[in-house]
Amino acid sequence: MINRRSLIRSAVLTSVAASAAPAAAALPPSHPGAHPLSPERPKDGRLTNLSHLRFLLAEVPLSVLDGHSTHGLSESPSGLAPWTYADHLEGGGFDPVGGGELDEATGHWTQGAYNADDIARAAIVFLRAHTTFGDDDDLATARGLLRTLTYLQVDSGEFAGNVVLWMQADGTLNRSAAPVELPDPSDSDESYWLARTIWALGEAVPVYAAQDPDFAAFLIDRLHLALGALGRASLGRYGHWQEADGTSVPGWLIADGADATGEAVLGLTAAVQARPRDRRLRRALDRYSEGIEAMTSGDVAEWPYRAILPSTGSQSLWHAWGGLAPAALAAASTVTGNGLEAAVGDAGVFTPQLLTSGGPYNAWSPAPDESQIAYGAQSRVEGLLRTADATCGQGLRELAALAAGWFFGANPSGEPAYDPATGVTIDGIEPDGTVNLNSGAESTIHGLLAMIALDAEPRLARTARCISGRAQARGMLWLPAEDAELSGDAQVITPDSSWTGESNWSGSYALVAEGGSVSFKLEADQREVIDAGGATAHPVIHRLAEDAGTALWTTIDGDGSRTELGVLELGGIDDRGATEWDGILKPFPLESEIPNGTVAIEAVVDGHLELDELMILPGITSAAHPCRGGGEIILRAASVEEDAATVPGETGSAFTADGERLGPINRGRRSVPAGAFAITTR
Repeated sequence: MINRRSLIRSAVLTSVAASAAPAAAALPPSHPGAHPLSPERPKDGRLTNLSHLRFLLAEVPLSVLDGHSTHGLSESPSGLAPWTYADHLEGGGFDPVGGGELDEATGHWTQGAYNADDIARAAIVFLRAHTTFGDDDDLATARGLLRTLTYLQVDSGEFAGNVVLWMQADGTLNRSAAPVELPDPSDSDESYWLARTIWALGEAVPVYAAQDPDFAAFLIDRLHLALGALGRASLGRYGHWQEADGTSVPGWLIADGADATGEAVLGLTAAVQARPRDRRLRRALDRYSEGIEAMTSGDVAEWPYRAILPSTGSQSLWHAWGGLAPAALAAASTVTGNGLEAAVGDAGVFTPQLLTSGGPYNAWSPAPDESQIAYGAQSRVEGLLRTADATCGQGLRELAALAAGWFFGANPSGEPAYDPATGVTIDGIEPDGTVNLNSGAESTIHGLLAMIALDAEPRLARTARCISGRAQARGMLWLPAEDAELSGDAQVITPDSSWTGESNWSGSYALVAEGGSVSFKLEADQREVIDAGGATAHPVIHRLAEDAGTALWTTIDGDGSRTELGVLELGGIDDRGATEWDGILKPFPLESEIPNGTVAIEAVVDGHLELDELMILPGITSAAHPCRGGGEIILRAASVEEDAATVPGETGSAFTADGERLGPINRGRRSVPAGAFAITTR
């Protein structure tokens, strides 16, 4: 699961690059051409550099069109919008392009040049930049983006309040893009882009309330218009619960997602703080926050470790992109008084496990995999800082600095993903460290949102910038079932597709029938991890909807002695409900810890087992970040049930999940209880 437009982009990248001819006559109207980016050093040593985002901006004509209007259209028939993508040029610089394939005769893309998602988020960048640095040019730019965004919103009729996703460079609206995205037409129902429109409008209201009351009133009217659209859709289903593989999930999230709803809640929170007597805004905020809170899943030692799952359609998928739900809950809690515990769990329990397991991979489905992008990295930073604001937990701020280190080298490439000299954020990094050097609007936007946050807290910025490369992580161990020893009625199955509709097989899986067994022999380095601080075993199985028997899991030590870890139910998940696949594929924890000296782990099946992997969770996971000038910053996350995880002779502090300091670590040993984390230096 990667960014929606990245999926589409990957299929057409080659053809788009080929069609972007260097001759100016072949470029669509309003295209800025393929220009090198002229570096402009940030002012006063700032990390935030808006140069590249401004380079991506284009002036777009806004014509009189039935159902579409904006503030001051007759006086100013144009707005601003960022190009969706920017292809890196071999000689340096970037070529802004649209989505899909280009018709050179019309200048139209099969999707469009600009989209509502990026227009909304670009406006938020300039709004936050103005609030932080006070530059009126940024406020004027935000206004131009907001005028375009509200033009994309339908102002009357059957679909009033909804938003058209794609726009061509000449201002033509493309309600049905190719390939098709749902909803289709894009303004026919609620959507991610409607949620992001609410985010931008909400953050704009308090900024313009003092600067331009007339424009602020217009934005409030458009917020209410958006709530009308939501009332016909998700808000109208408030209080309706549905089942998803035996779990009750809220039926009133925008586009069935805590991810989309979280971004709307960020805007609603800002608007309600500016207009506390607006009951309509407050009611929507309360109800959506309640729905997001219900998406918390797992526990300290149970996948996904108190993360807020993004979609009601899967109980076995978490994705990094669009991960602003915890930030939204934390921000909203200051108004609603609810949801903070869920935000703390995601920020202070799940995030340390995420960072010690390789960073913000785009998908845990359920194993961590796929590329890492700025959207996912920035979402972690904002979630931590918003939660720290609500709890006053300093530990979460320090954790945010480590999460922000992704932009300076704490990623699979070990190289900076953001350049303060140009404002460029690269489009992504593959698990093997391969870097996508393109720098489109989404990456640029989320890189800048992270930099604005760091510029507001220079101490955290210094910590993030000191990180000089990829962290040495000692996190979860994933042992593929196809590499294990099978006996009895057992075989390796390779599915036609790894994607099940709600999760991913890691590759092949072991199908073991009654009387069969599967045995994992542990390598020396795996035994070392277990013996160093304890560990628990979590078989990744397709647990069936119907009853399917059990599997007995045991460990074997060097002398052949066995220790029972637990009996795992292989079925009984019940009806799939809102999900797309019968049963569920995810790690299920066994009852007992793996004893020291274990050399193998075995399962004997009394039923029907579909085993993908065996995940081993160390009692304490870690990530050691190298620092410029020498030394390391080490993050540790504890999942053991007792105060048995210790930190060796280093200097730093241990923290509870809400960021409260447990105590100092001064070159001694301190226990770190389950669900806590420690940050030290050496």
